[in-house]
Amino acid sequence: MTGSRISIIGGGPGGLTCARILQQRGIEVTVFDRDTGPDARNQGGTLDLRTDDGQLALREAGLIDEFWKLARPEGQEMRQLDPAGTMKFHHVPDSDDRFKPEIDRGQLRDLLLHSLRPGTVWWGAELASISGPADGPRQLHFADGTTVETDLVIGADGAFSRVRPAVSPATPHHTGVSFLEARFDDVDNRHAALAELVGPGSAAAADGDRGVFAQRNSGDHIRVYLMQRVPVDWITANGLTLDDTAGLRAHLLDAFAGWAPQLLAMITDNDGGYVDRPIFALPVPHAWAHVPTVTLLGDAAHLMPPVGVGVNLAMLDACDLALALAAAATTGEAVQAYEKTMFPRSEEWALAADGVAEGLLSGDGPPEAEEAREGEFVSLP
Repeated sequence: MTGSRISIIGGGPGGLTCARILQQRGIEVTVFDRDTGPDARNQGGTLDLRTDDGQLALREAGLIDEFWKLARPEGQEMRQLDPAGTMKFHHVPDSDDRFKPEIDRGQLRDLLLHSLRPGTVWWGAELASISGPADGPRQLHFADGTTVETDLVIGADGAFSRVRPAVSPATPHHTGVSFLEARFDDVDNRHAALAELVGPGSAAAADGDRGVFAQRNSGDHIRVYLMQRVPVDWITANGLTLDDTAGLRAHLLDAFAGWAPQLLAMITDNDGGYVDRPIFALPVPHAWAHVPTVTLLGDAAHLMPPVGVGVNLAMLDACDLALALAAAATTGEAVQAYEKTMFPRSEEWALAADGVAEGLLSGDGPPEAEEAREGEFVSLP
């Protein structure tokens, strides 16, 4: 790899994990991220990192001890209720259970960012397009007019990847389910009833067409996801805008009419406005013909509904790709070896997750704690 110019597009957990492992093995890499800086936006809610993928990648990156200083094993607790507020399922993890502890997405990103050499990430670099022959070199064209030449482009830029068109014509489709995210702050003091309902982990309820999923974050915060079976444009179709918090709240109260008061408080008592999170997925299976100068990882490669594996697969992809680059004679050989492993793994998970977005609204929690351990319960962005 001496002299190879490796460019990662996207500074999320997958892209940063790949960069960290490459640097640990003496390979130069640059990460390009469209955010103007590391604090440009809130990174979202909490993630569970599983022993056999997310944690494995952090161990390979030399960051597992730092991870455990931030992780919340108690976040594995899960509660399933019905719309009347009656508990149907309650999983309490063992005191030594470290299978998939929670960590805030922002904390994980900061952990990875601070592990990289200064200057690794170029901020404010929004990719517009990629040009150049398939066997390289490639030119990265950024929105500000900058052009960068590179030998390998790694697309770690999420659902609507700007790198994906260089290898695949596939585009994400809306699953028919959309979430509105609501935030609750200082919950132990200001939202004590919600804090008790959710506990240290998560609580969910659904009736077949709509549902709620509440999840404890660090720093005394809770995020709630209000789930509905609706078209992707349901907000504008109802004459509303995302800034119209009162109007959205009234619409939601009508949609969730008859639900228990303690669950309706997730609609009425949030701090601030809502965040629209329509659920998209890529076609299943999704693969592409080998291109030696471009590859994808994470959601850019295999976007799925939120079944608790997205960030784990992204970080495992990143680990596999970085190790392949460290072992191979050329970037093309490394990409081929990585994709040979990644394609069947992602297809297996994507097939299992296909249609799960609607299943989130079924109201059926996992019947046994062991199923919860195996990733059958959702973990949301």
